[in-house]
Amino acid sequence: MGEIPEQYLDGYGRLLEEVAVTGRRLTREELESRRALGERAAEAGHGLRALVSAHLSAARSVRPGPRGSAEGTLAAVQQVIDALAEGHERAQRRAVRREEAARREFIDDLLYGRSDLGRLAGRAERFGLRLSHAHAVAVAQGPDAYDEGGPVLRQVERALLARFGDRDVLLTTKDGRLLCVAPGHQDEILPSFARQARAAIGGGRVAIGRPQSGPGGIVQSYEEALNALDLAERLGLDDPVLRGADLLVYPVLTRDRQAMADLVHGVLGPLTTARGGAEPLLDTLAAYFDSGCVAAQAARRLSLSVRALTYRLDRVHKLTGVNPADPAHRYTLQTAVIGARLLDWPAQDL
Repeated sequence: MGEIPEQYLDGYGRLLEEVAVTGRRLTREELESRRALGERAAEAGHGLRALVSAHLSAARSVRPGPRGSAEGTLAAVQQVIDALAEGHERAQRRAVRREEAARREFIDDLLYGRSDLGRLAGRAERFGLRLSHAHAVAVAQGPDAYDEGGPVLRQVERALLARFGDRDVLLTTKDGRLLCVAPGHQDEILPSFARQARAAIGGGRVAIGRPQSGPGGIVQSYEEALNALDLAERLGLDDPVLRGADLLVYPVLTRDRQAMADLVHGVLGPLTTARGGAEPLLDTLAAYFDSGCVAAQAARRLSLSVRALTYRLDRVHKLTGVNPADPAHRYTLQTAVIGARLLDWPAQDL
């Protein structure tokens, strides 16, 4: 436990001897001084158990007072220990709040790249990260917002620690999502995080960014994971776990937004003249392409008969002049459909 220095027992023996003789209770000032000693002991790194043990040992050496004074002395010992414990816990709570504030500031700087990289790397080691190595980031999004001290993050943390131990992994939350930063060469950690996170939040979706090197690499991987979640929402992707590496084609397609808008308007614009507007036919095309151009499967997705689906595809052919069933036309039409979903057309005017 370690020996408690005499300074944290200052005046304690004399105080108990006086109580044993007079039978009085401790004053407010005396109790506050014991709380202050408890705080200072905690700040110096002395544990509460050792502090209490030292005070109990010191109490045994107090000379007995008049008959019947033992009860009053024991009551004073209890008051002193309560005050010490209160001060010790107060200091511990303050330390925890400081640690939480430092951790939150570090995570914000890490994910937004707002700090000097050399200073950031030094702070990162305190939280178990070596920023000279490559790291990847996974982001889990569920139906609720999750915070740092909540049970969901603790459940995921326990599961990962039980399997991998301490492997330079940082678990945290940001904007109500769960985050995991892991070394880029340890491929098994982030998929395991994805499974545990989905189990803890009852479903949801997880996106995993590609490993990137250096302090700025964590920002890049994090942003890639966020973009994957956004793409999944806009494209209506069903995958519960998304990898940024598998979605690279979509940023490429939208890099020239005006060119994509021209393609969408030029190829799909005539669908707006259909009865009921463009949306039903656009949904039909999306289901058809998502089903690998298998009409029966696409019809099941849309709760239509195959005949009704085929009719809609014929309408698309007649209105646009592009045949969805023709492999020569399919790439252009499918790219236009992806562009429409990315640009939220026709809800948003191009």
